[in-house]
Amino acid sequence: MSSTTRNPVYLLYERMLKAQVLAGAPVEHVAIIQDGNRRYARRKGLSQFLGHSLGAETSERVSDWCLELGVRHLTLYAFSTENFSRDESEKGYLFDLIKEKFNDLRRSKKTHNNRVRVRAIGRLEMLPEDLREEIRLTEEATRNYSRMYLNVALAYGGQRELVDAACSLARLVMEGKVRARDIDESLIAQHLYPQDGTPVPKVDLIIRTAGDFRTSNFLPWQANGNECAAYFCAPFWPEFRKIDFLRAIRTAQTRASCQ
Repeated sequence: MSSTTRNPVYLLYERMLKAQVLAGAPVEHVAIIQDGNRRYARRKGLSQFLGHSLGAETSERVSDWCLELGVRHLTLYAFSTENFSRDESEKGYLFDLIKEKFNDLRRSKKTHNNRVRVRAIGRLEMLPEDLREEIRLTEEATRNYSRMYLNVALAYGGQRELVDAACSLARLVMEGKVRARDIDESLIAQHLYPQDGTPVPKVDLIIRTAGDFRTSNFLPWQANGNECAAYFCAPFWPEFRKIDFLRAIRTAQTRASCQ
């Protein structure tokens, strides 16, 4: 915990925000673009690898906050299809870090005690085989849980997700298993990632850190066309605080109450 978050004024403000959020309407699905790991590291004179590790610690804290506040779905944008253009050493470090975190989730008492279902969404076939195996083991170990869903977007691109869904439905139409006139929003949702029988639901709130005001091809079907609140904030992902998260939730609640 930083000196800022130990400050009595900070703690008082955090408690006030939490009370407001708990008194408001539930926010079911939060999606986060975890931006700024590398910029944070550069600003602090750290290696970009350490920036990613510190960002992963923030992801763990946010998952805890979701459990605390009753958020049922958390989707984290961890690695996009565009990220494959990064240099090999950085990709290797990221893949090892993600593999370690999936392993931690599978072995964590917190995961099992809170019945958290962990899933990866994206073009997983693009990932290294050892990472895919770790994902498979973790998904299998948490398959029967449903108190909270932790969705990790890996090798993910929103437009590609829509193309893959369209191709899947087109094959079913060609095979005579689905009639074209029967395709509706519900059927399309079933063919989006992860196609395991429980689609990623509509997004209530999308958060982006590090001061950028765009959603970067993240969950276009689940967020667009829905009354989804967007919260853009300045902190880099490793320095994202609980009060930032609570403010974001409050923004979504305020938007819902005005509809």
